[in-house]
Amino acid sequence: MRIVVAEDLYLLRDGMVHLLEAYGHEVVATAATGPETLEALLTHRPDAAVVDVRMPPTQSDEGLQAALAARRQVPGLPVLILSQHVEQLYARELLADGAGGIGYFLKESVFDGEQFVDALERVAKGGTAMDPAVIAALVSSAPSNRRLDRLTERELEVLGLMAEGLSNQAIAQRLFLSDSAISKYTTSMFGKLGLTDDENGNRRVLAVLAYLNKP
Repeated sequence: MRIVVAEDLYLLRDGMVHLLEAYGHEVVATAATGPETLEALLTHRPDAAVVDVRMPPTQSDEGLQAALAARRQVPGLPVLILSQHVEQLYARELLADGAGGIGYFLKESVFDGEQFVDALERVAKGGTAMDPAVIAALVSSAPSNRRLDRLTERELEVLGLMAEGLSNQAIAQRLFLSDSAISKYTTSMFGKLGLTDDENGNRRVLAVLAYLNKP
């Protein structure tokens, strides 16, 4: 993959570059400020980008704003947000277009290189990769979504793991169920949520949006 890494801390940025290259990926650009991030994303249009939230010049939300601006100009541009904080409003805005290709991890939750690269690869393929802590924050603060009331407890459990970016096979392993059982749960869940299998939307992404109570 061609990747842009946006992180203002040199050691962390350099470490991610070496890690990604060790896994066979190409880092086409790095950025240390919000404006540099936006320029790199629009210039290179990478297969995926890793973007910190708080970057210079003000150390507030420049990185996340750059990611949002880039996705407005390049719909579906794959971005994995890596942050020390859960910015709920902007996380919802990133998910709102339903295009997928979004990840949001807390730095403290990344325990090894394989986990990090696997999440980035899922995002690059148009999926979602959400930190459980981010999911919990979004769900707890969101307005009620009556469509979720139609789901069984097990279907909600499957949907929560889907939001993390897990495949059906990975969900089956986590829940100690068969692949066919998970397939039945997801099919039932999509039906109850009114998500049809067409070219206008990724059902897994739309189901995650429903889980996060995005209208």
